[in-house]
Amino acid sequence: MFDRLYMPVLAFAAITAIMLSLVWPQGLGARSPGPFGRQPEQQRPEAQAAMRRENDAAERRAREAREAVRAAQAHVIAPGQ
Repeated sequence: MFDRLYMPVLAFAAITAIMLSLVWPQGLGARSPGPFGRQPEQQRPEAQAAMRRENDAAERRAREAREAVRAAQAHVIAPGQ
């Protein structure tokens, strides 16, 4: 008797979960269809600008660190020059 009730409820829950996953907002992933969708966070212009600024700053810090290491190595190899 328990299986007669449990299995249809389980099947209904599984189908409901699948249907809900088709329309639920995806967050940072691809845009959801219909009225639920919105532009993903990482594709927004202000987020892309912030990521670009962060990347530029990281590249600048890495370049400055490499230059500092080269200067220190040059000083150790030829201290009088």
